[in-house]
Amino acid sequence: MIGWLLTCGLAFALALVISLYTTPLMRTAALRFGIVDRPDGRLKKQAQPVPYLGGLAIYLSFLLALTATRRFDSTEVLGMLLAGAIVLILGLIDDLGVLTPGIKLAGQVVAVLTLINASVYIKLGFLPPWLAIGLSFLWLLGIINAFNLIDVMDGLAAGVAATACFILFLIAAVNGRQTYAVLLAALCGALCGFLPYNIEPARIYMGDTGSMFVGLMLGALSMNNSYTRHNLVASIAPVVILGVPIFDMLFVMYVRFRRGLPVFLGSPDHFALRLRKWRLTTRQTVLCSWAATAFLGGLAIVMMLSTAPVASALLAGIGLSSLLVALFLRRIEMSL
Repeated sequence: MIGWLLTCGLAFALALVISLYTTPLMRTAALRFGIVDRPDGRLKKQAQPVPYLGGLAIYLSFLLALTATRRFDSTEVLGMLLAGAIVLILGLIDDLGVLTPGIKLAGQVVAVLTLINASVYIKLGFLPPWLAIGLSFLWLLGIINAFNLIDVMDGLAAGVAATACFILFLIAAVNGRQTYAVLLAALCGALCGFLPYNIEPARIYMGDTGSMFVGLMLGALSMNNSYTRHNLVASIAPVVILGVPIFDMLFVMYVRFRRGLPVFLGSPDHFALRLRKWRLTTRQTVLCSWAATAFLGGLAIVMMLSTAPVASALLAGIGLSSLLVALFLRRIEMSL
């Protein structure tokens, strides 16, 4: 056990160092080729254009760290890397501004089907295969878009993802899921190396390239991490751990539906933007989001170790709290 934990530590350290080195390089390249996010005075209110390609630095750091620490002898790992490359290319093209929402969604579907074809799907004994595959498809597609949507504030998506990675790594390590633990350690290191350049004021964004890749990897790595040893209710633990981006996605979809707006149309309805409009600063909002992810991760672990009635009570409490938060956020007026 000590040996593969050292491997995890090495994967994290390598990804961290590589990310710290490559992120400024990607920033320079993005500026040189004009791959930047330009302010529009409506949703994008940064003082000056901010370069993209941070997601490419995250992907390269993750891949190189794995290459140095892990043999690619698993169909599931190869499937994750291939699907990751698909959404990476898709996101890069989207960052160049040439993809329609329909084509973007179609590309995400291809990546998800690639994962399922590599046997990366929910494996719970009480679910029939057809239902497990169907739920896996919806879960993966949802988490990809959840992280794509939550990337609206400096350091928000990357920090939430890094925190979730750490929680999922702890669960994988305790359960002896060596491959998942190494993958999560490498992804966490890549995100931590990117964060110093992404926190306010951001010098580089991960863009759709990074948000979709991170969403895909976290969606895949959170599905089968041995949650149900003590009770079946804990099978919902991944939803709790990734509760912050899931909450934002559902909340934005609800608000846009109530306003009669297309789901894919950008609008300032995200919980983070509403909290900033309320009274929090950008950094306070981001730190609260990181803390909420850590807190939900802790609750998920408690659910895993508890009896079914306790886990059910915790889940009900989380659901009720989410509803109350949504009602509070709904009352904050946002201009379109």
